[in-house]
Amino acid sequence: MEGAIVVYLLTALLFALLYHIIFLLQGQSAFSGLSNYERSEFMYFSLTTLTTVGYGDITPVNQFARSLANLEALNGQLYPAILIARLVSLEFASTNK
Repeated sequence: MEGAIVVYLLTALLFALLYHIIFLLQGQSAFSGLSNYERSEFMYFSLTTLTTVGYGDITPVNQFARSLANLEALNGQLYPAILIARLVSLEFASTNK
C-alpha cells in the first residue's frame, strides 16, 4: 500500500518537472497565475491537478501544457479507482480461500 502512495506522489513530481520544462521552453506565456516561477509552484499545480481539486489560481495556457494537465487529471482519477478495485478484489480472493 505504501508503494502505491509513493507511485502516486512520484507521478505528481514527474508532471511537475514536465510543467517546469514547458515553462523553461515557452516562457511566462505557458502558464497564467504563476507568482515566483519556482519549481514549488509547478509541484503545487501538479498536486492540485492530480487530485482534481483545481483551484484555478494557476492555469496552463500553452496547448501542450493543457493536454498534459488533462492527462494528469485523468490519471489522478483512474489510479486510485483502479488501485481500490484491485485491493478489494484481492481481499475477496483471500477471504474465499
